[in-house]
Amino acid sequence: MNRNAYRLYQGFKYAVYVLLAMNVLWFFLDEWGAATHRFADGVRLEDVIEGFAASIDTAAWVILLLMFELETYVLEDRHFRKRVTFTLHSLRVICYAFIVYAFYGYLSRLVFLYAAAPLPELSDLCSLAAEQWSYAVELDAYETVTPENCGTLSTVAEFIKYRGLTVVVDTTGYVELVRLAWVDVINSAVWLLVVLLLEIDVRLQERNRLEGMALRISTALKYVLYSTLLLAAVYWGIKGEFIDFWDAFLWLVAFVFIELNVFEWRRESRDEAAAASG
Repeated sequence: MNRNAYRLYQGFKYAVYVLLAMNVLWFFLDEWGAATHRFADGVRLEDVIEGFAASIDTAAWVILLLMFELETYVLEDRHFRKRVTFTLHSLRVICYAFIVYAFYGYLSRLVFLYAAAPLPELSDLCSLAAEQWSYAVELDAYETVTPENCGTLSTVAEFIKYRGLTVVVDTTGYVELVRLAWVDVINSAVWLLVVLLLEIDVRLQERNRLEGMALRISTALKYVLYSTLLLAAVYWGIKGEFIDFWDAFLWLVAFVFIELNVFEWRRESRDEAAAASG
């Protein structure tokens, strides 16, 4: 790779990282808007993870991504002294704690949806227009039901009510929201498996043992996991969830860069070993 191509590659890589950092803001704005409906009495500390799972998850992932970038590309072997290694590992442990916590948030949201119950006495959404009810248009987006919009929000005669809230959604919309919530849970779980494999790869590479069967197993598992993540991104795209699709796409690109970093690291280690033995 010549110098200009190398600079272009690095510029594109860090542009992706910046875009991912910006997504923290987009998710926070979406979830903040939804929180005003979901937590009418205010967001308590125990509600934060459930109400802002995507924001917390994305922020932790951005920091974790930078830690992987430092360890697999920016820092050289001579930089890995005890203090640096301890700092990197400590930050990663904190990030993993928040990521697992965010996974719990996605799972809690799914459980919350399953706790919703049919509202058989409601057959016309417009009858709620004068009572300050809201309609769930997305997982984290609600619209107050008014005489002007009630006819456009839903024309279905069967509705589901969220437990403890003055929020409804029609049966068709409810099925779609549950599916989207499942995709969030699966996507989060698969990413946890991806970083677990990547952590194993990095530790093996530090010991020059990312070879043979270990490498083949890691590669095969990653094909399955990354394919699952790609399917989740495609599903979001088909359903018109642009922010989720865009975020998923950027994360796939970002971790391709990390995988390339590990590949280059392996190549350099093998070249150094060959030169030393020669």
